[in-house]
Amino acid sequence: MAFDGIVISNLTYELNTNLVGGRISKISMPEDNELIFTIKNNAKTYRLLVSASASLPLVYLTDVNKPAPKVAPAFLMLLRKYIGTAKINNIFQMGLERILCFELEHLNELGDLSHKRMYIEIMGKHSNIIFTDENNKIIDSIKRISANMSSLREVLPGREYFLPEELKKKDLLNTELEEFIEILKSKEYPLSKSIYMNFAGISPLIAEEIILRASLPSQAPSTSLGELEYTHLFHTIQNLLEDINTHNFNPNIIYKGEEAIEFSSINLYSYEGKEYKRESFDSVSKMLYDFYSSREAFVLNRQKSSDLRRIVNTALERASKKYDLQEKQLQDADKKDIYRVYGDLLNTYGYSLKGGESSFTTENFYDDNKEITIPLDKNKSAKENAKKYYDKYAKLSRTTKALSEEILKTKNDMEHLQSIQTALEVSSDDESLSQIRQELVDFGYIKKHSSAKKQKITSHPYHYISSDGYDIYVGKNNYQNEELTFKVATGNDWWFHAKGIPGSHVILKSNNEEELPDRAYEEAAALAAFYSKAKDADKVEVDYIQKKNIKKVAGAAPGFVIYHSNWSMVATPKANLQQK
Repeated sequence: MAFDGIVISNLTYELNTNLVGGRISKISMPEDNELIFTIKNNAKTYRLLVSASASLPLVYLTDVNKPAPKVAPAFLMLLRKYIGTAKINNIFQMGLERILCFELEHLNELGDLSHKRMYIEIMGKHSNIIFTDENNKIIDSIKRISANMSSLREVLPGREYFLPEELKKKDLLNTELEEFIEILKSKEYPLSKSIYMNFAGISPLIAEEIILRASLPSQAPSTSLGELEYTHLFHTIQNLLEDINTHNFNPNIIYKGEEAIEFSSINLYSYEGKEYKRESFDSVSKMLYDFYSSREAFVLNRQKSSDLRRIVNTALERASKKYDLQEKQLQDADKKDIYRVYGDLLNTYGYSLKGGESSFTTENFYDDNKEITIPLDKNKSAKENAKKYYDKYAKLSRTTKALSEEILKTKNDMEHLQSIQTALEVSSDDESLSQIRQELVDFGYIKKHSSAKKQKITSHPYHYISSDGYDIYVGKNNYQNEELTFKVATGNDWWFHAKGIPGSHVILKSNNEEELPDRAYEEAAALAAFYSKAKDADKVEVDYIQKKNIKKVAGAAPGFVIYHSNWSMVATPKANLQQK
């Protein structure tokens, strides 16, 4: 995720197009370090959100209006005093740096025309909004930085505004080939690191993209290229800069599954794999809003479900250790047959023992009469030693039977917990998460409060429409899977599930038609693959069968079924159908 110089360049162009010539009509400060400017231009009203938050610095146009606190902070009052009705004359970017400058015009107390500047620095934890006069003398800033806080630059009223020292990198827009090569050769770094360390506005993401486009190894030492390779790399960058200079942007978000993982204002060829999905936008502001809204929703969901994940992971870890211990105990118990052999041999040949022996060597008629030595209790007779071994055999036989049953139960518990793990990846709404919590209560993983009355929780599965108009339903958790398969689906509907791994039940409604288009089956299978533990795989084998051939396992956890005579197909995990 890189709010880099290229995104800022795209944003600068968009803001210039929409805001220059307009007037500020309102300024609010809904949160610490965040401002919203309402701007009227060409009979339209725009809202510009500017955030200098250390964790999430942002600048974009938005339709969202946030409530403002009743008491206005001092910095907000100052902005309202000076630029509450200011005209926006220009918006420009400092080279390719992550800094925007607004040139503003307003009337002062005497009615004379006055000019101000507002610098918006998008620099992670060092982000700031700095208000200056036309000569770059700082009037105030949303974050004041004293000499005690930074030895490189004070940001205080009365000081001169200048670029942060760490941002004084070379501007690629004004770099010739010879200088470019000299910079890369000046200090050895991996090639991609050398590019983003030395040149302004280039993020690690864009550096990797440049090297990919140039077909060069990103980890090659920056000092080791041949002259032709340096030249080719330089021209690759120039082609990218040409797109920036001509405003040939393509704001887009990259998704992996349902999660937005990257955004950029150029095409990212490093994300061309089948596991990725690209969404393009006409507006960079819309891209930024959608990305951060999606990320916020994703993070919020992870936070909401974090307790459930911890409970499930802990229970699964315990079950796994228990399973390993039981398997070892079973392996030990499986040695029981030797004790029956000892008993039989002692009963057959023990007559030759005189008593007091600690061992007995004889022929084993169970193993081609090979010689075998049997440990003995010298205080017991042959018959008593034989009985001791028969008793041990009988006890271990009972243990083996009990362990086999316990191992099966533990294995079922592990599969159940793994299915809940997958459901937590699939579920995002409160109702579905509540159902998962209830399932954990029902099966004893979460303690049930004795006074709490069990409430019926209603949640809804995902509902997709196939390309041919057929309804496809996807369960978000085990209770939904159970309901989908045994209450929603009718006998002739088709049931899909990733083969042999945890995943959602997927129902393709047949509308009582005998034959459905192949594409409908393929799209349902792609959803079953996507909503499974193997969603990140290139290909997933998916079973499908008519619902009438699905049977519920008596006493099993919700969503666990048995079936035979199914078909299978290999599907690419995808969820790109229209949702209802």
